[in-house]
Amino acid sequence: MLNKYLKKIYGQCIAGNAREESYYPVLLNLFEEFFKVKQIRNGNITQLPKGVEGGNPDFVVRRGKELLGYIEAKDFGKVDNLELVTESEQIERYKDNFENFILTNFVEFWLWRKSEKKWVKKVKIQQPNIISKIKTLTPVANEKDLLELLSEFVEFSIPERKSAKSLAIDLASRAKRMKAPLLEELNNNVETDVDKIYKAFQEYLMPDLSKENFADIYAQTIAYGLFIARLQYKGERKEFNRTLARDLIPKNLKILKQMFSFVSARNLTNNIDHIIDDIATVLAYCDIEKIKNDLHKEKGKDPIVHFYETFLIEYDPEKRKRMGEYYTPVQVTEYIINSINDLLKDEFDKKLGFASEGVTLLDFASGTCTFPAQAIIKAKEEIDQSSQPGNWHEIVKKHILENFYAFEISMASWIIGHLKIALLLEDSGYKMENGDKFNLYLTNTLDFSKIEGQGGIFENVLKEEAEVAGKIKRNKKILVITGNPPYLANSSNIIQKGTEFYNVYESYKEIVRKEEKNIKPLSDDYIKFIAFAHYKIKQAGKGIVGIITNNSYLDGLIHRDLRRKLSEDFDEIYILNLHGNSKRKEKNPAGGKDENVFNIQQGVGIILLVKK
Repeated sequence: MLNKYLKKIYGQCIAGNAREESYYPVLLNLFEEFFKVKQIRNGNITQLPKGVEGGNPDFVVRRGKELLGYIEAKDFGKVDNLELVTESEQIERYKDNFENFILTNFVEFWLWRKSEKKWVKKVKIQQPNIISKIKTLTPVANEKDLLELLSEFVEFSIPERKSAKSLAIDLASRAKRMKAPLLEELNNNVETDVDKIYKAFQEYLMPDLSKENFADIYAQTIAYGLFIARLQYKGERKEFNRTLARDLIPKNLKILKQMFSFVSARNLTNNIDHIIDDIATVLAYCDIEKIKNDLHKEKGKDPIVHFYETFLIEYDPEKRKRMGEYYTPVQVTEYIINSINDLLKDEFDKKLGFASEGVTLLDFASGTCTFPAQAIIKAKEEIDQSSQPGNWHEIVKKHILENFYAFEISMASWIIGHLKIALLLEDSGYKMENGDKFNLYLTNTLDFSKIEGQGGIFENVLKEEAEVAGKIKRNKKILVITGNPPYLANSSNIIQKGTEFYNVYESYKEIVRKEEKNIKPLSDDYIKFIAFAHYKIKQAGKGIVGIITNNSYLDGLIHRDLRRKLSEDFDEIYILNLHGNSKRKEKNPAGGKDENVFNIQQGVGIILLVKK
């Protein structure tokens, strides 16, 4: 077998003008013959498209649907010693990403194992120079060693992931590889399924969404969607694959389910397809029960957010840093939710706080649903401590799932938020049933525009989500508004004229616009979110706002209209100024540096607004 292989390599070389790709069919044939010898009937080796420079290795090898490994080939006429390329950026990246990987120049083969962090076997069956320069063929050397190397390669099994942390890292490393080929597909000026989804996101959700940011969203969405599908899967684990994903994703996640119509149907390029298959294989061979236990354990912590943060550290450290700046500490969330719960009981005669009939809640910038999750935990505590405990199953089904709402614009956070609430309710004793849906909507809270026209199936799913969210924004009376809104001075969000929301927001500029030259800071997103909460409570006629925000409005000169309007419309205002403004060089009572609860320069504060 190897003599035949080497003769074909030699034949291509002496024929003249041979390039690296000239030897590909010979290598493919070698593996096909080897599969027969090893009696691996469903073994296959596939050449991958070149795509983005250095983005893909040359071949992927599978046993049926199971990923075995990757192969990167170099032209022995140019690379006569593999040592010369092993520390290149490309090969280092492959070593970081691939568990089982062969580097070859067709006559020399090196086998890499990520778990051992080393080249575990190196075999040379011919001196490259003898073929490429002297144009001579000598007998195959080290035949037994190469056959052993190939056996180790094809007999490889992906290591079982037994912790949420290891799985998050592996999913992220693979999702990261999808971004470049996804962006390439978006830039090829051909209307593909990916392009249609991108345009739908622009039309119905984020008009300013760039192709680069969408590629980032889509890569994360595929990884998290497959993860959710795996959590739902009950069959033989080795049978789990991407084609099952759409049917496994819960019906209540309509947007995600529809996006996976394209993923499951293999409507993406091979450049992307093989990475998705890789993710599915990793998920198939993980210990899903141990991972579920990881996601349920550690009371007082947020294991779902920890999973997301671990994913981001590997996927995009800068994004993780930005997220960490704004992720609300558990202690802050608990303080706000506990305070609102007490106000509901003391000021609104809601004896069971969040568990009481008639309490509606909206987190207007939910992220991963930290505030609604804490409100559910508090509701469960009230029920458990009550002298007349209610039926928790009924309270969840008829109260929480009907009256608790959340808005989020990030697709990844939206997916994680749905997963968090489902796991939290499961922990509390309630298993989500067919038809159950937590009212978390993928929407821009500040966008009140109405959706017109008809689109394709995916566009209509996005449109439906936007329409339901729009009705909540415009019409639904909400008793409690909570959350941690974004701070963005250069906001691109335009408040739609002719709405009561617009009137409330504009009232914050009523006098200062006549007296001050620069009122641009009033365009900060956090001010618009305060105005949104103000508008919703005015609409309801009563209620509570409990949020943590940038604290510049507390003493800012141009914020005096805002302070006046809040004082006029609310009966009680409680403020906990957490300070932490590094620009002001604020000090703590002991005279030391006043640390911020977030890793940001701007000071923050908690405000509770009560209208009875």
